[in-house]
Amino acid sequence: MIILPAIDIKDGNCVRLVQGDYGTAHKVAEDYMQTAQGFVKAGAEWIHMVDLDGAKEAKPVNTEIFLDVARHTPLKVEVGGGIRTMETMELYLSGGVSRVILGSVALKQPELVEQAVREYGERIAVGIDAKNGFVAVEGWLDASTVDYISLAKEMEKMGVRTIIFTDISKDGTLSGVNTEQLSALHEAVACHVIASGGVHTIEDIQACAAMGLYGTIAGKSLYQGTLDLAQAIAYAKKGA
Repeated sequence: MIILPAIDIKDGNCVRLVQGDYGTAHKVAEDYMQTAQGFVKAGAEWIHMVDLDGAKEAKPVNTEIFLDVARHTPLKVEVGGGIRTMETMELYLSGGVSRVILGSVALKQPELVEQAVREYGERIAVGIDAKNGFVAVEGWLDASTVDYISLAKEMEKMGVRTIIFTDISKDGTLSGVNTEQLSALHEAVACHVIASGGVHTIEDIQACAAMGLYGTIAGKSLYQGTLDLAQAIAYAKKGA
């Protein structure tokens, strides 16, 4: 299993939200590059980055920050937030980003996901964000009536190999991962599943590894010190 430490960017700053509420945004680090380099020192190979402004505005906003990390660190960068066109995907992927995450378009423009997978294969991931089991879109500002597993199965049919699942009610709360929904998703599709939202301690990493998940994203737990990144990475590699 891989551990993906997270940096979310809003107004050029490293921030975290609680349950997707932009009003709860608070700065968690002074410098994104120093933070990324700290992840490297802890043994990270991947980093999960989100353009919060992009997610809200439906277009890329903090592009240069993500490209800077991709170009000037050894980390494999996956980026989400505001990616709505093939041109944006090309911008990121040709600029050194390893994987882009399609979120809202998976529900609203599935034909774009299909085109992206044909063009870029495994470098395309789909982020499925759910509240009470139903998919939320547009930076979590809009709810839908689509069940998260139904959407995952549709994405699998299109050839998507990686799904990042976020339980919005858990995100930024340090209340533990939603093992029930993650387990149901992992059993329903053959895609790689990455857990996001609620990671608090090493026990959450152990729970995700026990389910056989492909990866786990850690954000607030790293900034608040409830999870040691080096320890999490060592455990994930051991369990792989």
